[in-house]
Amino acid sequence: MRVAVFSAKRYDRALLAEANAAHGHDLTFQEARLEAGTVSLAQGYPAVSVFVNDEVDAGVLAALAAGGTRLVATRSTGFNQIDLEAAARHGIRVVRVTDYSPHSVAEFAVGLLLALNRHLHRAYERTRSGNFELDGLMGFDLHGRTVGVVGTGKIGRAFGRIMAGFGCRVIGHDPCPHPDFEAAGARYAPLEAVMGEAEVLSLHCPLTPATRHVVNAESLARVRRGLLLVNTSRGGLVDTQAAIDALKDGRLGGLAIDVYEQEADLFFRDLSSEIISDDLIQRLVSFPNVLLTGHQAFFTREAIGTILATTLASITAFERGEDLVNEVRPPGA
Repeated sequence: MRVAVFSAKRYDRALLAEANAAHGHDLTFQEARLEAGTVSLAQGYPAVSVFVNDEVDAGVLAALAAGGTRLVATRSTGFNQIDLEAAARHGIRVVRVTDYSPHSVAEFAVGLLLALNRHLHRAYERTRSGNFELDGLMGFDLHGRTVGVVGTGKIGRAFGRIMAGFGCRVIGHDPCPHPDFEAAGARYAPLEAVMGEAEVLSLHCPLTPATRHVVNAESLARVRRGLLLVNTSRGGLVDTQAAIDALKDGRLGGLAIDVYEQEADLFFRDLSSEIISDDLIQRLVSFPNVLLTGHQAFFTREAIGTILATTLASITAFERGEDLVNEVRPPGA
């Protein structure tokens, strides 16, 4: 099957080509992300593969359908970038990656927390310039601290187990509680209680209308002063301006994010020689207690291997008319 692969970086091309040996699809790689201005590149392709920052909205889906596309395969677990109702109206089926190494994201979230708490990013820059002073680098023991986990799917549970291993008190919130979370010594509580008790808060829930800006000015007004906030899930979970305000007045003691709500025009690109016009992200990186990375938490050999293999298997199943076990549909469909 002919497949247009959007947002294809060098590593995507190499690994997809290797994994495709078992499937034999005709892959055309596009480094550009899918959006209204690039949808013409999908003309004549029965399937397209997209990533987290592609814009698969109603207009793009209408153009895809007109061009003969019948399958959208996203190389991610999240699918908030795809208008599922519009896809259904146009007869386009949507598949995602339902499962890949949860340890990749969970371990990265712990790494961000450790770096933020112990100021490793600042210490690294200091010693490179010959400054070995310790002033301003004091952190705190994680042992005995209360760690809140919002979203206890596979990644949230893996993160919770790691933090329990540090000797932390782990509390979580999820509308669908999982017994494995409590089996690891954690407990569930209402969202307001989790955010109010936590000294460290890590976000691991999907981005939905109900979770958009779950961290906002109102919720930040109720957190413990000095809270460390970690987000490796979706940028839209955090109201960036509210986080900046909370950093300025000390309610947030630190912020570590691998995702950003306006990342689509920034992440996965080299902008080091350009002027970045996004004032919010420029403000964020000016804080000494902010650690920002470019959506790399998932980026391990194990996770990428599973993501690409699953994506190609879904395309093969579609081509053969088999059941799409990883299909996502609009609510109520």
